[in-house]
Amino acid sequence: MSRGHSTGTDTGAERTPAFGVPRQRIASAFPEPSAVAVAEATAAAKKPGRDRYLDLLRTIALVRVVVYHLFGWAWLTVLFPSMGVMFALAGSLMARSLKRPAAGVIRGRVRRLLPPLWVFGAAVLALLFAGGWNPLEDPDHGGALGVVELLNYVVPFGAPPFPWSIGSKSGLLENTWAVQAAGVLWYLRAYLWFVLASPLLLRAFRRAPWVTLFAPLALTAVVGTGVVSIPGETGNAVGDFAVYGGCWVLGFAHQDGLLARIPRYVAVSCSALVMAFGLWWASGHLGPDGWDLNDIPLAQATWSFGFVVILLQYSPSWQELPRRLARWDRLITLSNNRAVTIYLWHNMLIMATVPVIDTLYGLPFMEGDGATGFLDSTYMLWMFVLVWPLIGVMILATGWIEDIAAKRKPRLWPDGRKSPARRARQVS
Repeated sequence: MSRGHSTGTDTGAERTPAFGVPRQRIASAFPEPSAVAVAEATAAAKKPGRDRYLDLLRTIALVRVVVYHLFGWAWLTVLFPSMGVMFALAGSLMARSLKRPAAGVIRGRVRRLLPPLWVFGAAVLALLFAGGWNPLEDPDHGGALGVVELLNYVVPFGAPPFPWSIGSKSGLLENTWAVQAAGVLWYLRAYLWFVLASPLLLRAFRRAPWVTLFAPLALTAVVGTGVVSIPGETGNAVGDFAVYGGCWVLGFAHQDGLLARIPRYVAVSCSALVMAFGLWWASGHLGPDGWDLNDIPLAQATWSFGFVVILLQYSPSWQELPRRLARWDRLITLSNNRAVTIYLWHNMLIMATVPVIDTLYGLPFMEGDGATGFLDSTYMLWMFVLVWPLIGVMILATGWIEDIAAKRKPRLWPDGRKSPARRARQVS
């Protein structure tokens, strides 16, 4: 999910001479500009900016991820397939960036990803080691191999090791906190794989767009349904690459204008059929959490694919948010500038709300059964309310690392608000 910028599209159209003046008279009245001037003017007119519609989608996806990990509602994976949307937006940005030399683009993407991961990984490992975890003695990670796997906290080529249980249920954090904290790192692994593969994927897409677009769905039908089983974390990585590969390539299609050339009724109708297939497949392969598409790879792949096509087909390419959404402009800007920080830390912060709320039970006015029962019945709601200010604190504490990783001046709260000094300079 990247990472500080969003994709823009050129909405300009070729114009005819104004007021019906003949072209010959216009040509004679104004000298023909040089080729350099024309090139510079064209580049200025087509210079991409922030696409606020895509920024809005990324913000919705992040909020949905937080809500899903808090409440665990399976139907949210159907209502809005956040991960597919995030991969599509990242793919679109990658396609735009690859107009530059591929090595530099990949280096820039990796550089933006790693420093926030290092800070997060250092915090998680410090808590694990303080809790007595020893990767050499962890039976799930093969002793010395577990030590080597620690490198995935540095560069996430694979899954980082962590214990499935540490501490006790009555501790400050429940004994499964490591699973919840480090489990989100699968997204960074998949993102890194897609970034490294993008130059070849984009070349394949431009030579054979439809084959490249649907190949991940075909791969999911093979590795995501048990036809071919790849064991271990390698299988998980290949499965994630297949499930969300179609969405990543859809980002290419959006950036290159392929989706815009398809009649909307055709795109929406075909997408509806693909999504219907996904729901039909899910209905016969429900997992332990019912309609949670995260447990049903082929359903997740097809539903996310069709959903993303529709979202991108209706993409209005806003340079500014419309008036009815303008009130959310700063929060949308902030979430896009701190997307990595929010994603990495949100599960840890959800768990951090528990000991905070538990302190309320010891307050004097909580002695009655009524007050205790009220807090019990609204516990999840208080977690939802409290997690957002905790995310805000983490943005202030570590979010500036995203700026350093992107070689920008560090900012504490980058919500787009202009400082008084900057406004004064612009006015003068």
